[in-house]
Amino acid sequence: QVQLVESGGGLVQAGGSLRLSCAASGPTTYARGWFRQAPGKARELIAGISWSGSGTYYEESVKGRFTISRDNAKNTVYLQINSLKPEDTAVYYCAAQSELYRDGWSYSGAYDYWGQGTQVTVSS
Repeated sequence: QVQLVESGGGLVQAGGSLRLSCAASGPTTYARGWFRQAPGKARELIAGISWSGSGTYYEESVKGRFTISRDNAKNTVYLQINSLKPEDTAVYYCAAQSELYRDGWSYSGAYDYWGQGTQVTVSS
């Protein structure tokens, strides 16, 4: 069973930065991603990365501010979040795909393992 453990969330002022980490253990996973869910809204895929790291996806509202990366030696994925806005407040979830899909990192429906989530709160 794949286990994903996030860390790095917290309370930050608008304009600040955070780096989220997601460590995986268990069977091999391929594409990895980050989702977020704000109060009263659906969970959405905001960033994804291929197994090699050469392919990435970003949701439009985070482009230029969020950067996803991975270290396969540590089986860990990161999300660098800069220029935080109050509307970025949400629970952030790490996710992984247990199957290899073409361009799968951009397809929210292909993620089948989830972390427990980490809260990010941005104050204005």
